[in-house]
Amino acid sequence: MALQLYFHPFSSYCQKALIALYDNGIAFEPHPLEGPDSPTGKRLAELWPMKKFPVLRDGDRTVIEATCIIEYLGLYHPGPVRMIPQDPKAALETRFMDRFFDNYVATPQMQIVFNQIRPEGARDPYGVEQARTMLDTSYAWLDKKMTDREWAAGDRFSLADCGAAPFLFYADWTQPIPERYANVRAYRRRLLQYPSFARAVDEARPFRGLFPLGAPDRD
Repeated sequence: MALQLYFHPFSSYCQKALIALYDNGIAFEPHPLEGPDSPTGKRLAELWPMKKFPVLRDGDRTVIEATCIIEYLGLYHPGPVRMIPQDPKAALETRFMDRFFDNYVATPQMQIVFNQIRPEGARDPYGVEQARTMLDTSYAWLDKKMTDREWAAGDRFSLADCGAAPFLFYADWTQPIPERYANVRAYRRRLLQYPSFARAVDEARPFRGLFPLGAPDRD
């Protein structure tokens, strides 16, 4: 039975998993989500009651969370591109950077976006201010980290870059990366040129009108 992926093309976490699938040429049966009441939405709720995505189905096994999906693929469906280095120290650095992008780029970026779709009386300006401060702090830290690196965890594309690509993509839409962080801006450009992420970006173009803050006319 083919792998099944429950996902939405415009989701950053889904794009994170798609990069690994595309990079390794792993065949899968796509199940794009069209709403909670659609057949795919109902099936997602059966597989994972939290109704978060992406969700990977492999036979009778359900795998949740993009990072876990990428690690699972490396163990059970390995391809030519190893997303987690074999060397334990290099693997630790890769996982550390993966956690950085999840917690300190994606989380504050989504906090700003989710605040925008709340009813006006339920919005949290203070929380948004904190999230923007965290994003700027993350940009500054990452700029120093990328001084002598081509990719997030060294000289090879890895799990960390799978997350960095969509997270920095949408973060720059939400709070533009200042020109003073030239290393981050250059890294984001490299990620956009990476074939597997470029494919994910192109597949998501029809959904740009869904971006609550208004998608910029670029990228």
